[in-house]
Amino acid sequence: MPVMHRNIRYSCRVIFLNKKILLIRPKMILANSGNYRELRWFTPWSRARHVEEYFLPRMIQEVTGQETVPFGDAVLATKDTCLGTEICEELWAPNSPHIEMGLDGVEIFTNSSGSHHVLQKAYIRVDLVNSATAKNGGIYILANQKGCDGDRLYYDGCAMISVNGDTVAQGSQFSLDDVEVLVATLDLEDVRTYRAEISSRNLLASRVNSYPRVKVNFALSCSDEICVSISEPIQWRYHSPEEEICLGPACWLWDYLRRSKQAGFLLPLSGGTDSSATACIVYSMCRQVCLAVKNGNQGVLTDVRRIVNEDTYTPEVPQEFCRRIFTTCYMASENSSQDTRNRAKFLAEQIGSYHINLNIDVAVKAVVGIFSIVMGKSPQFRVYGGSSRENLALQNVQARIRMVLAYLFAQLSLWARGMPGGLLVLGSANVDESLRGYLTKYDCSSADLNPIGGISKTDLKNFLQCCIENFQLTSLRSILSAPPTAELEPLADGQVSQIDEMDMGMTYAELSIYGKLRKVAKAGPYSMFCKLINMWKEICSPREVASKVKHFFRMYSVNRHKMTTLTPAYHAENYSPDDNRFDLRPFLYNSAWTWQFRCIDKQVSKLESKEAKPLCEDVD
Repeated sequence: MPVMHRNIRYSCRVIFLNKKILLIRPKMILANSGNYRELRWFTPWSRARHVEEYFLPRMIQEVTGQETVPFGDAVLATKDTCLGTEICEELWAPNSPHIEMGLDGVEIFTNSSGSHHVLQKAYIRVDLVNSATAKNGGIYILANQKGCDGDRLYYDGCAMISVNGDTVAQGSQFSLDDVEVLVATLDLEDVRTYRAEISSRNLLASRVNSYPRVKVNFALSCSDEICVSISEPIQWRYHSPEEEICLGPACWLWDYLRRSKQAGFLLPLSGGTDSSATACIVYSMCRQVCLAVKNGNQGVLTDVRRIVNEDTYTPEVPQEFCRRIFTTCYMASENSSQDTRNRAKFLAEQIGSYHINLNIDVAVKAVVGIFSIVMGKSPQFRVYGGSSRENLALQNVQARIRMVLAYLFAQLSLWARGMPGGLLVLGSANVDESLRGYLTKYDCSSADLNPIGGISKTDLKNFLQCCIENFQLTSLRSILSAPPTAELEPLADGQVSQIDEMDMGMTYAELSIYGKLRKVAKAGPYSMFCKLINMWKEICSPREVASKVKHFFRMYSVNRHKMTTLTPAYHAENYSPDDNRFDLRPFLYNSAWTWQFRCIDKQVSKLESKEAKPLCEDVD
């Protein structure tokens, strides 16, 4: 919690026992990268092993009966052991406080964490905790925040207890329960025996400076209970990436829905991979809600009844609950195929959503007609002789009208059905398309929320395959086998002629690589080229690699402005281009990249001339 001490704001843990505050421990290492800007609001406590008096506010004094309490970097000494504390980022730092505390005899470490979910991040988190106790011995208790905290991040729980490098208790990673308690029974003598055997640790411990100790008249152990069963090590059960996509964004959507006090969601369902993945995540949410109610979660049941406006309603079947809170809408145009219409319809039937079919051609013709009346010219698609500008403008009109209609139906469709409330609009642009800018600004990717905006196309396809196997959503088979298409250009003999990867000039697999190199590896055009000529040396020549890198950076820079209006999306990848706080970049670039591209060209020429030279000279 925030605490003001000597007119400085600190982020603190307040440790108390039986209505008495034992210690206020300020955070010493603040998170200031990625999604976090703690240094904007707080100052780290920089005085290691130093404690001061903190004068409590009068309202707190009336409750605790204390005038002052210790404030600073100290540990708690009970009758039988010693406890230390870390706060979130301190576990992830190179010189974590638990190292010095463990050398000074602290046997139990506690950590109140706010660690958000990223796909497969649990492996790192669990390894950090177990490594902390494996190197230095001890018991580590990690409690992590759960749920949506009102922004793009989802905090995925994963509470755990570790002793001497082994996990002995695991909390759930994705759950609708507000509170979860882990219990483990451990023997402090196991810690002491473990440490005594590590000679290098004991040499360091003999030279370490001592921590201030706050004495606590309390014992955590019972000396006469020799028959108590000790918790045994367990194998951590990790979720696959597909399971994490199924569960994490679904929990995030539920938290947002119940806290926003809306009546459900509306999704423009195109019959493609992305919107189908979003629909499956909502269906997964409905399954989790039904399971939580079945397991007796009264908080979830109360929220459900308020959302559906029915005091006696109890959700039992996911499809039935889905129909009450989820509306899907297929917005056809003259460029839409019967195949995508059928795919959307069959998926909606299987998940149970309230499905609407409508045609947008009247609205499209009206908007284009206004332009023609005013300017005296009628734009044409490329296949009818129009220019690239005309072709793109006509595609954008369709896309933007779909956004307008999505919000209209979200606001009034429940009214038309005689039901109260409004719906939240869901978007379906994936992380790769956002990075490339392959979306129309203010089209139906513009929504209230986007549960897949931080997930790659490759992972989404794997997730849909998982839904086929686990949820028996057989309608997804035809969706997965179909080539991704926007269906914004005229059909050729009733068949789709516009393919996403051809339009983009790059594959989704390539986009994932570009995204990771750009954001995670911090590679610009030249650095990316240097990395890719080695990665792709078996499949591409240096000149082909150069062409691909240049095309990506041209498109990335030209379309970067679109990120400033991107729909709030669930954060799931470390290469997300989210402009809000994670990927803070200019939105106006020199898209020619003159200096960088010139360096690439020079390097290509060198490599080609080197290949052209004979490997050895003829010797007579």
